[in-house]
Amino acid sequence: MSHLIAIDQGTTSTRAIVFAADLSVVAVAQAEFPQHYPLSGWVEHDAEDLWSTTVETVRQAMARAGIDAAGVAAIGITNQRETTVVWDRTTGRAIHRAIVWQDRRTAETCARMKAEGLEPSVSAKTGLILDPYFSATKLAYILDEVEGARRRAEAGELMFGTVDAFLLWRLTGGAVHATDATNAARTLLCDIRTGQWDEELTRLFRVPAGMLPEIRDSSGDFGTTRPELFGGPIRIAGIAGDQQAATVGQA
Repeated sequence: MSHLIAIDQGTTSTRAIVFAADLSVVAVAQAEFPQHYPLSGWVEHDAEDLWSTTVETVRQAMARAGIDAAGVAAIGITNQRETTVVWDRTTGRAIHRAIVWQDRRTAETCARMKAEGLEPSVSAKTGLILDPYFSATKLAYILDEVEGARRRAEAGELMFGTVDAFLLWRLTGGAVHATDATNAARTLLCDIRTGQWDEELTRLFRVPAGMLPEIRDSSGDFGTTRPELFGGPIRIAGIAGDQQAATVGQA
């Protein structure tokens, strides 16, 4: 087990990189996927494209490196951060296209909340401003716009996550619903002082708490991949949002 694999699930493509024990790059695979623009200022991804390109690029990178699952010590995930996915707990399928971090459809909601004087208290907990960039209003939009979604979410049938959590759920076959601190901190739902989801914020944005993934340290145990994906189970040992991951990479 002398290799590491990094999954870089970005905004326009997914990349997998195999590193040797000395952290030199052994192999790289990359796949682009479609962007969807339903209206001006709206940006969406098909969550199945994010998933399929992840599996495809990891398999290609392993083949190019000439390694099997037994030769991989661990996988780490880095991802486009605020992009919002809501999926069915049973099937793992998204109920709406992922709403991308660039999407501005909830600008009016954020402006109204600012006008109501809510931004200072939100910023004090999250370190963020009220803006469509972040996940909370995107999530509320999906729950309001998809027929039956809010009822199903409150019944525990739906899951929320940024892209890392969606990929982790799929990679582990639904065994792990978790995210890391860097991604959670970009949702407008996490108190960055406690490192946990905040009850007042989930009420404010009308998000059922049962949808939310467990927040874990960026470096740690995130379960193992389903054996059939890559020819054997591989440990998942780290998650970090793309900009934070890049900062760590630059030491």
